[in-house]
Amino acid sequence: MSKQKGVIKLVGNIGGMSFYTSNGEYLARTAGGPTKERIATGANFVRTRENNAEFGGAAKVGKAFRTALSSVIQTMGGSTLTASLTRLFKSINAKASGVRGERPIALSTNKTQAKGLELNERISFTSVFNAPHTVTTDADRVEVTFTIPAFVPKNFINAPAGATGFRIAGAVGWLSDYSFDSSTLSYEPDVPEQNSIGITQYSAIQPIDNNSTTITLTATAPGGLIPEAGISVICGLGIEFYQKVDNVDYLLAQGNAMRIVEVF
Repeated sequence: MSKQKGVIKLVGNIGGMSFYTSNGEYLARTAGGPTKERIATGANFVRTRENNAEFGGAAKVGKAFRTALSSVIQTMGGSTLTASLTRLFKSINAKASGVRGERPIALSTNKTQAKGLELNERISFTSVFNAPHTVTTDADRVEVTFTIPAFVPKNFINAPAGATGFRIAGAVGWLSDYSFDSSTLSYEPDVPEQNSIGITQYSAIQPIDNNSTTITLTATAPGGLIPEAGISVICGLGIEFYQKVDNVDYLLAQGNAMRIVEVF
């Protein structure tokens, strides 16, 4: 590895040399490793192609998950969420039977693996909110109800400094199983018309010093959607914190968290 000292800095491959940046420095090294074409066609890279196909499928399902819960990820998601979801769906894929490189990614038969997932690995939902709660759904999995019986916020909420209020979020996403499509050579949703749909319901902003608070949130699938068997209903419970200034509630950047509490 060598540093580039010239006035003109390069990035890319030229004449067998690889030019790149790292930690703000411009570096150069001898280009190496197999070419993209060799990986795509070489007999020695069959396993690599299989792994790449399944990893790409897991990343694709993770993106669909993020789209379904996009309304809450901006305030409650962490920087490692993409990697966490890819890891989750790759682990589901790795347990499936079938031809390597084409094994399905079926959350519908592995629902427990998604339960407990934190949208932000650095902030556990239960570390800031631990009031008893339930999540239920109707027989068709169209309507999801989040119920938090009467509780005293100060006894069950660990609020960040400066917070005067909070609100609870119930996020629901409908996510399809994915299968390998030999015609596109990629993973595609089994039920595309019902895939990656989401809705979020919020409570009113509640004072943290309330004597007692009861919260019930009901999220109903939009557009008359009735989930098919290959659709999983992902339910996330979250909390956002606010600070009141001049009678206006401002969302804080600290303490907001959400956990996947149930998958139906």
